[in-house]
Amino acid sequence: MKVKPKKASNKFYRWCFKYAGPVIRFFRPFELIGEENRISGAAMVCSNHSAMIDPFHIALAFGIDTNIHVIAKIEIFRIPVLSTILWKLGMICVDRSINDITSVKTSLAYLKNGEKVVIFPEGTRMSDYHNDAAKSGAIKMAERAGVPIIPVFLSRKKPFFKKSKVIFGEPYTIEKAKDKRTPEEYSALATELMNKIQALDL
Repeated sequence: MKVKPKKASNKFYRWCFKYAGPVIRFFRPFELIGEENRISGAAMVCSNHSAMIDPFHIALAFGIDTNIHVIAKIEIFRIPVLSTILWKLGMICVDRSINDITSVKTSLAYLKNGEKVVIFPEGTRMSDYHNDAAKSGAIKMAERAGVPIIPVFLSRKKPFFKKSKVIFGEPYTIEKAKDKRTPEEYSALATELMNKIQALDL
């Protein structure tokens, strides 16, 4: 079955960016490092994750003209009103309790449309690095769609009124294997991705 992603309201996204963005920057300011690595076009954006503010910092770092699509757990889509906002922003719902093929197909559709998909490879918020917990979904999607991966580091602590860091690492690509990769090979690539993110921790 061909999956057509829900069309995000670009007007609504820009409205939120314009009015909510300054509020976020006031209370949770950040410094953007590695702006030259903020490439245009389709890409998997992969970051560490320690706070609920993380997707907003990534969105603000990319700028108002880039409508990113964040993969988020199904639980937050079950909250009334909030779910409507998330769909209008173009976020991707994933059910982590099953092998959610629909979320994968939706992500690939966005990527093939030249857009950016944001994923947190650790799968949940973590206060410190646990590279062995990295999921390989981002690797598989980047490989299948033939798009680069942009590793991103976000400061683990984001105190109010103090600048944290958003650091864009150098984009890289996963070459398609001639033969099907083993789970162990994908796991190694996922660990390599988390190492690249961790290496950005200046």
